[in-house]
Amino acid sequence: IKLGSRHEARDGINRTAIREIKLLTELYHDNVIALLDVIGHRTSIQLVFDFMETDLENLIKDNNTILQHSHIKNILLQVFLGLEFLHLNFILHRDLKPNNLLMNLNGRIKIADFGLARYFGSPTRIYTHQVVTRWYRAPELLYGARAYGVGVDTWAMGCIIAELLLRVPIFPGESDLDQLVKIYNVLGMPTEETWPGLTSLPDYIQLQNCGQGYELKNVFPAASDDLLELIFGCLLFDPLKSF
Repeated sequence: IKLGSRHEARDGINRTAIREIKLLTELYHDNVIALLDVIGHRTSIQLVFDFMETDLENLIKDNNTILQHSHIKNILLQVFLGLEFLHLNFILHRDLKPNNLLMNLNGRIKIADFGLARYFGSPTRIYTHQVVTRWYRAPELLYGARAYGVGVDTWAMGCIIAELLLRVPIFPGESDLDQLVKIYNVLGMPTEETWPGLTSLPDYIQLQNCGQGYELKNVFPAASDDLLELIFGCLLFDPLKSF
């Protein structure tokens, strides 16, 4: 149950709750959280969802849990099926991170928390760049892009895959600038050739003295080739080329 205060908006219900209710009443998929009921009170509103015992963040942090590649692949298959469903319905989640990926005792994964989700499709539609928790935020958002697409969700998934393998966040930036530095230290610096339009982004700055990056197989030495390929495809700088 998610509890929201009616005092957060003059019309009696905050916009985040309205957005989540509107989206989830229209979505039905095994790997997307189901909104079961909406209960209104004088001072609050309660959203009732599927009961899920834990989330990926807790799973990753649990040192007693061994995540074999077969487990990771099963988790990712479920998340990508849910994400594909969202994107086919023209919905950007915009806040994918381990604690928004819920899990029940049967191993079912469901994408949750649609408070920042938006419909997409219009080429002229402008969004805010202040979305997605920083550690999972795509570089175009860090550079202030206002027009973007499914690449922001794909990048977040690349960070989540890396975290499942490393058991710690791969890019734990303390600021937007530090976030870019941490990304470039691992992946290397993008150029206008590898990322057309990079230098035209609203908040673009030329960073100096970042690392040359590493081969992903050196960052994830125990990862299988198919997982490395998946991470590589998700963490491409050019959002038009990512999976």
